[in-house]
Amino acid sequence: MTLSSLYYSLKPGLPRFVQLAIRRTVIKLRTKYSRNIWPINESCGDPPSGWQGWPDGKQFAFVLTHDVESQRGLERIKQLAEIDREYGFKSAFNIVPCKYPVPEETRSWLLDNGFEIGVHDYNHDGKLYNSEKIFNERAQIINSILKKWNVTGFRSAAMHHNLEWIAKLDIDYDCSTFDTDPFEPQPDGVNTIFPYWYQSEITGKGFVEIPYTLPQDFTLFVLKKEKDCSIWKEKLEWIAEKGGMATVIVHPDYIFLNDKKKHSVDEYSSELYIQFLEHIKSHYKNLYWNALPGKLSEYIKKSTFTQIKEVRSIT
Repeated sequence: MTLSSLYYSLKPGLPRFVQLAIRRTVIKLRTKYSRNIWPINESCGDPPSGWQGWPDGKQFAFVLTHDVESQRGLERIKQLAEIDREYGFKSAFNIVPCKYPVPEETRSWLLDNGFEIGVHDYNHDGKLYNSEKIFNERAQIINSILKKWNVTGFRSAAMHHNLEWIAKLDIDYDCSTFDTDPFEPQPDGVNTIFPYWYQSEITGKGFVEIPYTLPQDFTLFVLKKEKDCSIWKEKLEWIAEKGGMATVIVHPDYIFLNDKKKHSVDEYSSELYIQFLEHIKSHYKNLYWNALPGKLSEYIKKSTFTQIKEVRSIT
């Protein structure tokens, strides 16, 4: 059993402050070995061969995603979506299908207001990849949810991934990887800030892989306790210079939206997120394509399908 598997086996019985202490200890241990690859790994910035750029000549793509891990996050979906809409952004909400009740009204509201929905794991217990047998059993249910919700995107919990197994899902795109993040339980980055085509060598099925390229909010503001969004800004500037894709994960579960109550131990102020949205709007006006993952997937398949699929084939 790996240390990651052991942690997720023990996690349900651990107090939240203990869980956070373990994660913070891991980050401290890994930080001194990762200064040359996080938050920026220069080797990730080269565009793939034949890269044709973004629609309408935009300098870079900005993909805003929200992973809804718990009931608390589910109850905050509309508030967070309204913040995005207020600042003129479209975003995708990845929802766990088998952990908390997901009202049809919530899904309908998101779609009716121009947001996107993806399936987020099975029940977010960290065990989806413990064995191929477990994955195959859960994949059947995940596929039924994909069909029921009429959605085409997927992201694993805790960014665990095995792209060969993920190819068994009925999806157009996956978002379970990252360019570089040594602090994740499975820290193997895919070393690119561009989306790419993955095709199974066994079944021939394929999908567009959309790695996240900006550090997760939970890592920055809960685990590392950053007091501003300067790391986001620094990484975004580099991505924009490279003409890549800035994909970020912001969790409604951990973003504090009520100033009249005290923060929980695993929450951070929404002002940090709002400041980042304001920064993008003011510093990069008319330079970025705010793409929903589904639209980005369509673009990649139509415009650079052949070139991209030859560049990456990673499991």
